[in-house]
Amino acid sequence: MEAIYQFVKLDKSEKLQDFAQKKLDKLETKYDWIVKAQVYFKKEEAQDPKGYICNIKLSAPGPQIFAESNENSFEAATSETIRDLERQLSKRKGQMKTHSN
Repeated sequence: MEAIYQFVKLDKSEKLQDFAQKKLDKLETKYDWIVKAQVYFKKEEAQDPKGYICNIKLSAPGPQIFAESNENSFEAATSETIRDLERQLSKRKGQMKTHSN
């Protein structure tokens, strides 16, 4: 799977990119039909104490899969976003099995 990383108003972080890539690799192992991932990291300066946002768009057969999390750190936001994607992918996989019969 091709992965594209964008850091919105942030310096690029190899450590954060590697962290996200390891999580995406696990998803790809389980769901080999994922074609591409677009990962966006951004820091939002607001009253909310969280403000560390990760959003990921996955290209796969069917509609695009998208998830976003706002947490206390980029690692927590990435983990939560991946968990959300996993739920959506599991549901999509179930639908694919149903339609292939």
